[in-house]
Amino acid sequence: MIKFITGAKGSGKTKWLIDSANTEYKAGNGNIAFIDVDDDHIFSLDYNVRLINVTEYTIKSVASLYGFLCGLMAMDYDLEKIYVDSAYKIVDFKDEELVRIFNDLNKISDERETEIFINLDKLTEEMPESLREHCVEASL
Repeated sequence: MIKFITGAKGSGKTKWLIDSANTEYKAGNGNIAFIDVDDDHIFSLDYNVRLINVTEYTIKSVASLYGFLCGLMAMDYDLEKIYVDSAYKIVDFKDEELVRIFNDLNKISDERETEIFINLDKLTEEMPESLREHCVEASL
């Protein structure tokens, strides 16, 4: 399952991801990875949630982000949830790329039983129509 976390800047998308990751870990729902563009949230996340600073891996395209996420799933069979914060700072998503990465990741995440949450700097109504039902609008 793939969910896009949407909302305006300052609407609480990162807080939603952090709170969700912490809650899911405490509920005992397997291993959790939190992908971010820096280490700023290291003290906000439960120490058992794996924080990965994606800037250390030279990801510059949607295809390399897809490969990175697949690599995480391949290396950890107990990985149940992946939270990707500030995805719009990692790569520039065009609408057709959002649809493609959704389709590709949704297939592999269903097979691996891994949920992926991707934070985008868009409102739900700005998303491609086919993806709107897979959006969660964050708000404070």
